[in-house]
Amino acid sequence: MAPALLPEAAPRLLSPETLRTAAKQSQGIHLVPLSLRRAIKRYLRDQDKAHMNRKVLLLSASFDRAKGTGAELAAAATRGALLDDPNAPSGAEQRAARWKVRSAYGDIGLQYREDETVAYVASRMPAIYAACHRVLREVRQRLPEFAPAKVLDFGAGPSSALWAMRAVWPKSIERVNLIEPSKEMQRAGQSLLDSLKGLPLIHSYDSIQELNRNIEKHERGHDLVISSYALGEIPSLSDRITIVRQLWDLTSDVLVLLEPGTPQGAKIISQMRSYILWMEKRKCRKIEKSSSHPPSNMKRIVAQESSLKNGSFVVAPCPHDGQCPLENSDKYCHFVQRLERTSSQRAYKRSKGVPLRGFEDENFCYVALRRGKRPEEAWPLDGMKFETLKERHAKRKPEDLIIDYDDQFPSEQDEEAPNDGGDSLVPYASDEHELSLFHDSEEAEEEEEQTIRADLGGGWGRIIYSPIRRGKQVQMDVCRATKRDASEGTFERVVVTKSKNPTLHFQARWSLWGDLWPF
Repeated sequence: MAPALLPEAAPRLLSPETLRTAAKQSQGIHLVPLSLRRAIKRYLRDQDKAHMNRKVLLLSASFDRAKGTGAELAAAATRGALLDDPNAPSGAEQRAARWKVRSAYGDIGLQYREDETVAYVASRMPAIYAACHRVLREVRQRLPEFAPAKVLDFGAGPSSALWAMRAVWPKSIERVNLIEPSKEMQRAGQSLLDSLKGLPLIHSYDSIQELNRNIEKHERGHDLVISSYALGEIPSLSDRITIVRQLWDLTSDVLVLLEPGTPQGAKIISQMRSYILWMEKRKCRKIEKSSSHPPSNMKRIVAQESSLKNGSFVVAPCPHDGQCPLENSDKYCHFVQRLERTSSQRAYKRSKGVPLRGFEDENFCYVALRRGKRPEEAWPLDGMKFETLKERHAKRKPEDLIIDYDDQFPSEQDEEAPNDGGDSLVPYASDEHELSLFHDSEEAEEEEEQTIRADLGGGWGRIIYSPIRRGKQVQMDVCRATKRDASEGTFERVVVTKSKNPTLHFQARWSLWGDLWPF
């Protein structure tokens, strides 16, 4: 390994034992919180549930038609037919056709009717919440000092991302601005939030233009801006770029873009990521060019400070800021989050002739960008020495090979030992109290894990797709940085064997799709 960027006197927080904790970014099966499940039940109880299964199927079919329409219109030379769906069916299914919402700066999404909104809350909201929670949880782990107070949710829908933000940062959020063109979605989000206490100040707007008209120019900066499952509903690439540029102008710190884990969604995320990085690099080049002429030291210092504020870098999932290595390949970058199905999903979702599973996998792709310059950190494996399996066996002592069977298996006398009754005097708590204790313990474990975290340097690669375990070797597809400043990256196959490095082999065995990998 190349020498570290930091001085040798700097303390190293990572060790071979803590690498696995720092690299863990994936999440097991996600359980939708009880408050959200109850809110969805309460909302559906007040709605017309007649033919709900058919409404869910029509909603899914309309998503497929909108996806195909977006692909066709993206390749079209004119924008004359952007308002109508060329694939809209005739007859009874005409009522399920989707219509684009047009504004002064282009198409901003799809209109949702009342029946589509009810079907969306019943079938799609829990999965979108789980994906948003997974992404925002990683942002919190990678940026432990980041605590957003003012946030913006573009394409809010029924406020799925707002529920996830409150779960990840329950105390810091003070003001929320929601942008949602569909009135039915706005009413659904308000109905779902009615029963909650301690909510931040929430304002809803129909468009970004309305938000800018109602907010002073010096108050337009948001600590966190998120767009979840909204850009894919905009068929035109130029309109997407216009909206993302406006969202970036409204961002003072972190911007998160989230789309479905499909080839089309991954392409949208890759295009928006490249555009923002290119735009900020061009701005920095202009500042450097203007500051190179005057010889004044004061102007040079001012230019350096402005360059630190104007830059941008990728927080997650990319470990570098270069061109995506999967851009011109047959693969696409996406991730998966498994969640336990809610009662509404089990009731109204249909399966194709097989029993409906108790869980579902939500595929998603995302990017989290932050303003400023990427910090230069030492790579995690710099200066670390690992033993081979042969060297580890050579250091074993004879007494370590002796197995004490008395300690391994309890005796019958120990099993039949009577209980002194001390624990039986402790009263059992209710289910609700036990549930709160369970969530509190989870939060305590997450806070403990945050003390050992992966830094933002280029030394952490990202595992794409599931690792392949064959015998005593593990093969992983990893996206990694090739330069110390993380300006370029590549996609390569990493093979770890137990004989050469048992420590990293143990970590690779427990690594999952979406975790980090140290270099």
